[in-house]
Amino acid sequence: MPHLRHIAHFDLDAFFVSVELLKAPHLKGKPLIVGGEGPRGIVAACSYEARRFGIQSAMPSVTAKRLCPEALFIKGSHGEYSRYSRIVTEIIADAVPQYEKASIDEFYCDMTGMDKFFGVSQYTSALRERITRETGLPISYGLSANKLVSKMATNEAKPNGYLEIPHGRETAFLWPLDVGKIPMVGKQTEQSLKAIGIHTIEQLAKTPVEQLERLFGKWGRKLWEKGHGISDSPVEPYSEQKSISHENTFDADRADSAFVHTELVKLTEETAFDLRKEEKLTGCVTVKIRYADFTTVSRQEVIDYTALDDVLLARVLDLILKHYKPGEKIRLLGVRFSHLIPMTMQMNLFDNAEEKLELFKAIDKIRTQFGTNAVRKAQTMPAKKKDP
Repeated sequence: MPHLRHIAHFDLDAFFVSVELLKAPHLKGKPLIVGGEGPRGIVAACSYEARRFGIQSAMPSVTAKRLCPEALFIKGSHGEYSRYSRIVTEIIADAVPQYEKASIDEFYCDMTGMDKFFGVSQYTSALRERITRETGLPISYGLSANKLVSKMATNEAKPNGYLEIPHGRETAFLWPLDVGKIPMVGKQTEQSLKAIGIHTIEQLAKTPVEQLERLFGKWGRKLWEKGHGISDSPVEPYSEQKSISHENTFDADRADSAFVHTELVKLTEETAFDLRKEEKLTGCVTVKIRYADFTTVSRQEVIDYTALDDVLLARVLDLILKHYKPGEKIRLLGVRFSHLIPMTMQMNLFDNAEEKLELFKAIDKIRTQFGTNAVRKAQTMPAKKKDP
């Protein structure tokens, strides 16, 4: 007989703010905003105290200031968030047989079968306590039979709490909640549901599935299933070995530095394009060099999570500068991005990265429509021959 599934969802509470409070504990209890304060600034994250004023992530800073003039702005420490995310990842990897890193601050853990040894509830609670003890960060969790219910339980348990939904009690937990609390139900879907009188998850669950399919197509059946707490989505095992890469073997061995530089720019751009297409961020850059005698070396560097060409190219060129022997003929060059995690909105709002990301995504669309050579950096273009 198969085990009943036990899926825990962990979410670090107001993660960026919590990391900042480790450095400045005297700010605890104040309305804090992590993000740019200028006229073009964006709220990357905010404390629960700030949220009470209606402030949300991705909101323009000028709007946030209007809602809460006394809010304190912190520029943010992108590198520290990446570092603490890795510490929590290591703790979880050490403690559970299978986990999924859903974002920089969010994890699913498959605890199925562990009830034979420790008791799932006790073990999950102990893991939460260990994370807080070793990092100083508050973390909430939900525990249930599937990812959907566990995530929703976490959201109800915040801040710094936990909620366990026993098997068979999914609808008792879900049905009183507002339909807007279902993951992946955006404002438009929420408004459409409420326009036809569906305000609670119970009302959604009791609506004939055929009616929902007529209104929302295939998404209608998914909504009905979510309303009943039905989800068989697996915990996708997280592996730092998963990667996106491009490499190029040259027709003839090359030794000139300008050529090497140009090739690395192209490889980085291509790999970053694929990274964004997959909606991923990378936390590790690797450069591969194969010399004319077939000697192959790979050098890598752990970096702050990103998907931006200019940041990635700087790391790639730095690795080459440190490890390439000028004048030696090269047969192959490769660039690989690993330690992949899903792209999160907040991570894209730092250091004006939001504007850069939109620029790169716009370029990606042009490349998708017209081909990869439709937009290229000037330094990757072949030099024009001068008229005699």
